[in-house]
Amino acid sequence: MPDGLRARLLGAWRLLDVVEEPLDGSPAGRPHGDQPHGLILYSPDGHMSVQIAESVREPVATADWTALTSEEYAAEARSYFAYAGRFSVDEAAGTVTHHVELSLFPGWAGLSMPREVALDGDRLVLSSVAPVESGGRQVMVRISWVRA
Repeated sequence: MPDGLRARLLGAWRLLDVVEEPLDGSPAGRPHGDQPHGLILYSPDGHMSVQIAESVREPVATADWTALTSEEYAAEARSYFAYAGRFSVDEAAGTVTHHVELSLFPGWAGLSMPREVALDGDRLVLSSVAPVESGGRQVMVRISWVRA
């Protein structure tokens, strides 16, 4: 496998864990549960996509998403996280930036999200480079993946 960070990111990665570490010293949390499901994909042409589902999601009675009630749809959307766009890599800084083009959360469209990258064999850890707000608190986020 090539040595460059960009080349090493390419492909599919399966989610292991999402941890939020509050700056106020309160205990770390797992916003998507103890065993979340997810994939992140980095393509050679510079596109990326990430999807994360909570470990426990309420089942619905239909596969037709248009038949869901507003309450069912809101519950499903709250337990799911997804965005896609382009990505760029700063090899010297050891970061990848996700340039969000579309997102389940519309407020993220147009944002650029830099992440520190730690790669060790088939393990990838993406960490926020600056605090983000989550649940009214400032947190640092660490997301762990394994090559799919």
